[in-house]
Amino acid sequence: MAAPVAEPALGLYLHVPFCDAICNYCNFNRGLLDADLKVRYLAALEREIARASESTPVDTIFFGGGTPSVLTPTEVTTLVAACREAFDLRPDAEITLEMNPEGASFERMHGYRAAGVNRLSLGVQSFRDEELRRLGRLHSAARAVEAFETARAAGFDDVSLDLMVWLPEQTVAGWMESVEQLIALGPDHASLYLLELYPNAPLKEEMARGGWEQAADEAAAEMYLGGLARLDEAGYRQYEISNVARAEHRSRHNLKYWSGGEWLGFGCGAHSTRGRRRWQNVSEIGDYAALMEAGEAPIGPSRNLSDDERLADTMFLGLRLVDGVDLDLVAARFGHDPWARWGGELEPFVSSGLLVREHGRLRLTREGMLLANEVMQVFV
Repeated sequence: MAAPVAEPALGLYLHVPFCDAICNYCNFNRGLLDADLKVRYLAALEREIARASESTPVDTIFFGGGTPSVLTPTEVTTLVAACREAFDLRPDAEITLEMNPEGASFERMHGYRAAGVNRLSLGVQSFRDEELRRLGRLHSAARAVEAFETARAAGFDDVSLDLMVWLPEQTVAGWMESVEQLIALGPDHASLYLLELYPNAPLKEEMARGGWEQAADEAAAEMYLGGLARLDEAGYRQYEISNVARAEHRSRHNLKYWSGGEWLGFGCGAHSTRGRRRWQNVSEIGDYAALMEAGEAPIGPSRNLSDDERLADTMFLGLRLVDGVDLDLVAARFGHDPWARWGGELEPFVSSGLLVREHGRLRLTREGMLLANEVMQVFV
């Protein structure tokens, strides 16, 4: 008799939209911290979690933002307890909280650890003070180092650091200096994000006023490839376009996004995916709180994906992973051979060395990851 197939575990995403300051490049759904609104918002968040109660197992919780570390340890404890009450939270669940270095006291971190948080993601962005100032960040490079060391002292053995590539006036040498500092600290995971300037970003105006420029595309490519090569040497393994990790420290929550997992998002603007249904909560903080206070669902845009859309999503997201996609598994799941569908358009990328098709898998090369947007247009 075949063993029963374990029910896939859900991920939970909790959006905390408050920040102590608004970074000049950020386009996330966030606003300045308002103490009274925060009280209303957290009560609404608890209600939404309770409304979604079901017996499905959950193996990841991710506090994102905004700046989730504006929450006190007591507030985080309450929200984790709400998740545990509403769902079958696995004992070994990965519980991640994003944090900025300037708020990283030992007492706060120790409190988060006691609340059940077992993974911290520190938004360092750079280990060079002049680059941090251009980004409008509140912390210094020294404070970032201190925050990491404090996290270790508070008992965190799973810490991720974020760095940003292609900052205004950033040089290859300056970027590699930040990479070397990261390696010296020895985090368990690192995310390397390319700076994207959205149309109305205040940073664009500041760059124009200050005469700051981003490096040429060739230098940006050198930063990305050189940083990853150095991280390879230091024992980190790239597993996604922007993410590297030591063994057993990949982000289990984020892997759900890229590998066809399911998750529920709570809070204003949060996205959810279950089966073929995808939906998003209303984005404005006050609207979200008011709907929950009125006992109404805070859901905004919602739709059911067609089989073609789900197939394209599987390819689009799966190719972000270093391992790429298993073409045979995708064909079996959707009843369509993805290579027969898109091979003609993808073959030029294979010929130019941006894609590799071998052993039934399709994956981007590291050079191909630099041009991933061009490749992904095939599936849009």
